[in-house]
Amino acid sequence: MTSPGTRADAEAEDLDVEEALALVKENPGPAHRGPAHPGRGGHGAPVPHHPADSHHRATPWPEARATAERAARAAARAARRTPVAVPLDAALGLTLAAPLAALTDLPSFDTSAMDGWALAGPGPWEVRDEGVLAGHAEPAPLTDGEAVRIATGARIPADTTAVLRTEHGRTDERGRLHPTREVGHGQDIRPRGQECRSGDQLLPVGTLATPAVLGLAAAAGYDTLTAVPRPRVDVLVLGDELLTEGLPHDGLIRDALGPMLPPWLRALGAEVRAVRRIGDDAKALHRAVTASDADLIVTTGGTAAGPVDHVHPTLRRIGAELLVDGVEVRPGHPMLLARLKDDQHLVGLPGNPLAAVSGLLTLAEPLLRTLAARPAPEPYTLPLRHAVHGHPYDTRLVPVVLRDEGAVPLHYNGPAMLRGVAAADALAVVPPGGARSGQEAELLDLPWAAGGIGVCFT
Repeated sequence: MTSPGTRADAEAEDLDVEEALALVKENPGPAHRGPAHPGRGGHGAPVPHHPADSHHRATPWPEARATAERAARAAARAARRTPVAVPLDAALGLTLAAPLAALTDLPSFDTSAMDGWALAGPGPWEVRDEGVLAGHAEPAPLTDGEAVRIATGARIPADTTAVLRTEHGRTDERGRLHPTREVGHGQDIRPRGQECRSGDQLLPVGTLATPAVLGLAAAAGYDTLTAVPRPRVDVLVLGDELLTEGLPHDGLIRDALGPMLPPWLRALGAEVRAVRRIGDDAKALHRAVTASDADLIVTTGGTAAGPVDHVHPTLRRIGAELLVDGVEVRPGHPMLLARLKDDQHLVGLPGNPLAAVSGLLTLAEPLLRTLAARPAPEPYTLPLRHAVHGHPYDTRLVPVVLRDEGAVPLHYNGPAMLRGVAAADALAVVPPGGARSGQEAELLDLPWAAGGIGVCFT
């Protein structure tokens, strides 16, 4: 038997992910809404590709985000990933790769909109002994002057002229039903096809599968949705100093990124396949990177030039192409983005926790969003409630809470600190030189604070 949804799936067989992505309505240019840093490259300007062993300046923050988006678009074209049929209970947060067309009329038969009585002709009415319930077979037709008890959602008997709500009727001593207010023809009846007819397009390609979309799909007859597959991500946690349990001791510290990154990446639309702890081992890092077939590899730490910072040497060894090697942003300056293959990238996050968050939102978010064909978030700004110190040259990302149409900067916003961002609703984008109290600042919502689909971490 053909399951509901099969027809639409078949009609979308020739639509690949890049084509679906192209149909998503996005804001032009990168997600950054303010002007680019003066003298440091135009907003959304082309970014030259540097071989891994070349020397070049750090990338301005808006340009880094634009580069990640462009890299994802190129990867989607190269991969030609095929849309997938996903059960409704697993489709939350995915992007539709085929239009959602109704497979049936909604409602598919005339139904009662209220508990009460189905009526035929003018009253008073003789009431049948047996009522009509939702989910039961089609009831016998009514005759003029006849009524029957009916439940919300039940099939309307043939020749019904109206439904009288329970609170709008009374019965006399002979058991006859009388209205307590005027009854209009067709009152409280939901006619077949009131919401849509079979074949009507309900939602276009590029729609994000929210809980309401899943409910509509189920009502319209679908068991599965044709969607853009989630980008596959492998996480490599680097560092010999990291503990996975217990209290810090003897120069060792707890790993904060191992528990934090997988749910955060899932909230950004990724399928996190593996989290591997590599330590400070160049050979193990090389093996892990070259063995992965993920769309994106995310590493933590090791992106600077210290004696055990093995990310850059590994990228040089495999001939990777550095698209972003350092970003003019604080925290998180030593983040990087590399193209390993035409359809595979690596985002190197700094090891400090808040710096890693900065790298997630700067490079991983636009890349994963674009691969998943999610629409870009609507840009918005709010006034800062307090002045924020800035870096002389670089953008700063500062945790804030949103209060009374303003953004309140939080303390504990150093590169190694998570206390501020754990309480935050968003990160404020503070331009070089800082921002005064009352100045409008661009905000980057955190996935769980946006009130949107990103709150789903599983």
